[in-house]
Amino acid sequence: MKPIETIMRTSPVIPVLVIEDAATARPLAEALVKGGLRVLEVTMRTGAAIEAMAEMKKVNGAIVGAGTVINEAQFKQVADIGAEFIVSPGLTEKLARPIIDAGMPLLPGTANASDIMLGLELGLEHFKFFPAEAAGGLKALKALAAPFYQAKFCPTGGISAATAPDWLGFDPVLCVGGSWVTPRGASMQQVEAIAREATSLGA
Repeated sequence: MKPIETIMRTSPVIPVLVIEDAATARPLAEALVKGGLRVLEVTMRTGAAIEAMAEMKKVNGAIVGAGTVINEAQFKQVADIGAEFIVSPGLTEKLARPIIDAGMPLLPGTANASDIMLGLELGLEHFKFFPAEAAGGLKALKALAAPFYQAKFCPTGGISAATAPDWLGFDPVLCVGGSWVTPRGASMQQVEAIAREATSLGA
């Protein structure tokens, strides 16, 4: 398997994390990993993201990647602190080429056939389907996946604990991304419990 596929198959759910306070990052990662979710996507949406990733990397067993990476400068920034994979909301050759050349596992966002075709031209076969629900849901992904037998997906965007099993039941889907595993105001004990439930979705 390619490195990105190994990461995608590690857990059925990849938590999509928006960290406002880096001090919460390590306890959050510990709770998620203890609950069975080892692959953690920290989005580049806040000023605390870089420090949060550095803190999460201290947690044994955590596989920490950067999400919402939209340009080469951000890629270099997260590569410097040791991000283990990159997730982007979309796909452009200008963004993808330096990541591919660096040998970094990349999960680029796709929402249509042209996105997937561009990815395949770049040698990629693993994609984020985003925004999953807004882009037509599972019905849309099934239609898109049909011509691209080699493509594997991680749908993200609007997926919940209730709908995740439907997505995971579609063979080209290796995992899903979701923010429901870290609800606002939840204690670390609650996060661990939700993570454990999410881990069982792949059983």
